[in-house]
Amino acid sequence: MSVQKVTFDNRTDKEFSQTVKQRVAAYFDKNNLSRHANATMVLKTLTLLTLYFGSYALIISGQFSLEVMWLFTFAMGIGMAGIGFSIAHDALHGAYSSNKNINYMLGLTFDLMGANGYIWKITHNIIHHTYTNIHGHDEDLEVAEFIRLSPHSEYKFIHRLQHILAFFAYSFATFFWVFVKDYWYFFKSPLGPYENKNHPLKEWVTLIVTKIIYYGYTIALPLLLLDISWYHWLIGFMTLHLTAGFILGIIFQLAHVVEETMHPEPNEDNVIENHWAIHEMITTNNFARDNKLLSWYIGGLNFQIEHHLFPKVCSVHYPEISLIVEKTANEFDIPYNHHETFREAVASHYRTLKNFGDPDFKWNPE
Repeated sequence: MSVQKVTFDNRTDKEFSQTVKQRVAAYFDKNNLSRHANATMVLKTLTLLTLYFGSYALIISGQFSLEVMWLFTFAMGIGMAGIGFSIAHDALHGAYSSNKNINYMLGLTFDLMGANGYIWKITHNIIHHTYTNIHGHDEDLEVAEFIRLSPHSEYKFIHRLQHILAFFAYSFATFFWVFVKDYWYFFKSPLGPYENKNHPLKEWVTLIVTKIIYYGYTIALPLLLLDISWYHWLIGFMTLHLTAGFILGIIFQLAHVVEETMHPEPNEDNVIENHWAIHEMITTNNFARDNKLLSWYIGGLNFQIEHHLFPKVCSVHYPEISLIVEKTANEFDIPYNHHETFREAVASHYRTLKNFGDPDFKWNPE
């Protein structure tokens, strides 16, 4: 079924977008800073890659007890989520480096985690970043049939339990990527604004080769080299993915599905009656901006507003430019949604799930 393309009324309210872009550009120029990775980002990259692949190496060495190897699978899960947040995400947005070859190589870390960077760039970079929180267009709102993340989605009885079920569903996110999602999206049509999209041969080859590599080092090698049973392997494999999936799922939902964020609908002409930049402001949420450890680990994705407005700026710069964005938003009387703490954001997401799962809940877009 063809999906009519949604557009934005970018002819109006251009001042905010122009002003915030000029001020952020001036910040980088005045301080003689690159918009891309710095030494801190490179050090974080090495740390997270070491956490993941170092834990794997210790497991595959066979020198540890089952209990210790199991603990290493937790570490791999934490490392996997961190690599997705802090390395692959920036690289796939072209934000890590000004050199596209470096971005491409670091973007392959996403594929080495079992996912597919090419599909991610379509569903996330293009579709989600363009049509944020627009029902029927934003793929990030389509987690599962039993999870209702938009007030405009069809209501089902199972949604009454979604404030409980959702957190289990999030935990299976990377498992679903590894075995189902990427293949499904390669064949799906329409895929966002693309109908009958022809994927390049190079991307088909990358998909197949990297999936084989992933299945090889996470499934075949442990079973061949370690003195473990198949169910010991399965416990470790599921621990890895449930850990990574839960972390990734929670963090990404806190950015858009909370009480403060909006879910605009296009008018009869399929136009969102806001400038795109303002649309991003009212559909996006920051959280725990003062938590430096969290910001370090999740690649600044608690500064989701800045990420959506400046996706090609490396995440290490988000804390500083957030001050500029918030000040400009206040001047233009535009909402700057944020929660002071991580706990507040999780609580707001939980309440939103309960609201969207309540058949008597009335969505108020004001």
